[in-house]
Amino acid sequence: MRVATDRAAPLFGSTRNSSSSTPTVRMRIVSQPASIATSARVEKAGHCGRGCFMCRLLGYVAARPVAAVDVLGEQPFEAFTSLASLHGDGWGMAWRDGDHLTNAVSSPDSAARDPRYAELTHTPLGAAGLVHLRWATGGLPVAPENTHPFTDGQYVFAHNGNITPISRLDELLTPESTAKLRGATDSERYFRFIRQCIGESGSEASGVTRALHTMMKEFPDASLNALLLTPTTLFAIHINSRAASPPPALSALYDSYEDMPPRHATEYYAMDYRVTPDAVHIISSGLDEPGWTHVPPDSAAMIDLDTRAVTRLDLLPVGPGI
Repeated sequence: MRVATDRAAPLFGSTRNSSSSTPTVRMRIVSQPASIATSARVEKAGHCGRGCFMCRLLGYVAARPVAAVDVLGEQPFEAFTSLASLHGDGWGMAWRDGDHLTNAVSSPDSAARDPRYAELTHTPLGAAGLVHLRWATGGLPVAPENTHPFTDGQYVFAHNGNITPISRLDELLTPESTAKLRGATDSERYFRFIRQCIGESGSEASGVTRALHTMMKEFPDASLNALLLTPTTLFAIHINSRAASPPPALSALYDSYEDMPPRHATEYYAMDYRVTPDAVHIISSGLDEPGWTHVPPDSAAMIDLDTRAVTRLDLLPVGPGI
């Protein structure tokens, strides 16, 4: 197995350094109350299979606290939030605040209708964070325990994809990891497996690389796209080259590809990045805005929260011989 090295080629490009420090964190978690949410859209897409998830992701590492809306700008962020008309089965956020605490908030309500989402995304909460819009189909309940991001102590995780069979994911988990599960999703099990590998490897880079190598081998047709926020690093994972685009559940909702949001038809699982003088941003497809660059296929990188330096993880290619 190959793992990340300090001299690995950058995935996104160079960034400037920052002198901030990152002490040990404590976790603050807030869950919004559940709401009753039933839609014909979910029922129509139910043929996708139990556990099917398609979601949107936004991650950032900046030199100073920033509001999520300012990561994209007011109008582009409105366009991102408008994707909740499709990805409307909950939302979640996580950030590192000025006290070096990791905070996480999630709600099963649609981001487009939840005033708490509007309040938090317009507040400069931290210099590093993530936003997740969830689309859940295939029978999994829209409930707090199934809403991203998932948390474990100092770690926060959000996923965009569908990993099946979920029984195989369960087989990868130790009894200790299984005991920590709260919900029924493949995404939470994916997170637990990453945390398990980090614990067994003794380092974040080696553990994440080991977990992804196993996941790519066991689930080569899945989208493993994810953001993992730790006390020192934001991991950006873009692995999906054999995942169907558009997903069958998405095709069922539209009469033609032209009616879908930007790039949802042919690049549903694509991720883009942007490096500015004082920040690194990463986002899922769905916006039609200039200034972004495609993340290379089947790649993963770690962004240092102190320096914003980007190091690429050394992954094996997806394929039958992996």
